[in-house]
Amino acid sequence: MLKLAIRGGTPVRTTPFPSWPVWDDAERRGLSEVLESGNWGGFPFPNTKGAEFAARFAAVHGAKYGIAAANGTVAIELAVQAAGIGAGDEVIVPAYTWDSTAGAVLFSGGVPVFADVDPERYCLDPAQLDAALSQRTRAILPVHLGMNMADMDAIGAFAAKHSLAVIEDCAHAHGASWNGRGAGSLGDAGAFSFQSSKLMSAGEGGIVLTNSAALHERASVLINCGRSAVGGNFRAIGHNYRMTEFQAAVLLAQLDRLDAQTERREKNALHFESCLAGVEGIRVVARDPRQTRRAIYHFVLRYDAAHFGVPRDAFVAALAAEGVPAEGVFYEAVYRSPLFPAAPGTFRVLPCPVSERAAYEESVWIPHNVLEGRTRDVEDAAAAIRKIVDHISELRGFEHPSIAEKGMSRAERLTV
Repeated sequence: MLKLAIRGGTPVRTTPFPSWPVWDDAERRGLSEVLESGNWGGFPFPNTKGAEFAARFAAVHGAKYGIAAANGTVAIELAVQAAGIGAGDEVIVPAYTWDSTAGAVLFSGGVPVFADVDPERYCLDPAQLDAALSQRTRAILPVHLGMNMADMDAIGAFAAKHSLAVIEDCAHAHGASWNGRGAGSLGDAGAFSFQSSKLMSAGEGGIVLTNSAALHERASVLINCGRSAVGGNFRAIGHNYRMTEFQAAVLLAQLDRLDAQTERREKNALHFESCLAGVEGIRVVARDPRQTRRAIYHFVLRYDAAHFGVPRDAFVAALAAEGVPAEGVFYEAVYRSPLFPAAPGTFRVLPCPVSERAAYEESVWIPHNVLEGRTRDVEDAAAAIRKIVDHISELRGFEHPSIAEKGMSRAERLTV
């Protein structure tokens, strides 16, 4: 008798999980106010709602300054450039992340140096920093990934010892904290994204946080067509990377519900973990006790393919068939991604076996909207995982188009 849905059985979940993004009359009122005002753009910079949002978001994370930007990719690029990274400068980045983390270094003329990640948490492994260091190293770019923050104590101490800048990639870390300090306030600068899938969204948008007045000024010049944040005088040839008032209005409403959503995700994540306790071959990525608040952009599992004798991508396809959204190749080892340029000399790579294992064999990413609803939602997700584990033999040697697709990289899937 067929058991798994991918084999023709009945799915565990037949109703959709909570939709994302969440919005209500607060966003509607904000957008209407901007529309009727006729003051729509980001100039004069920062404009009214843009300035309000930047100040409030910075305060939530314990930073002195916030510089609102058009999108998250721009934000990380500006943070790197404002930190002084230029031609030939090396920046240590984790190999397991989205391409734009390293792309920001390239766009600044710098050289990304890929170091491996911690096998328990998938964030940049501080033990790899010594091997990555060279006379050309100028900065470290840790990524707070999925549901974890990088070890900012060890990274900060290493950076201070070697006079390096620290730029946090906080695209997954809205509201997260480390030893009580907010993400984006721990290094020289932190960059956040407000793209559609993120924990706060205006469709697009980004922000740079910093405690440095000098870095705030440099970032403002780069965002605002070369104009200074003080007096509006031209200081350089810059770009228009300003956030619009429409984006800022939406994000002000999103910020008002961030605390409640963060608490709900944490409560459901803990229940999810308890439902998976004792399932051999499936582990949740570890949590560092110094991370005092989790943001949980995705709930990330570690799948033991050797234990099951079934590839991770077959498990992911079976989970999707049971009605639970999931991805395996959510991120690649960046230097192996077809989206990343392979020109000789443009980057340096240390051995990164953990990153490669996470990308192609081990990680399972379940989106945060699964955690946005009721206790029953995460219980269904856990029941689907247990069902697949109990009937894993049905996946051995099984060929299915969805399995092949799940095994493709994101870049490859974009071409089909």
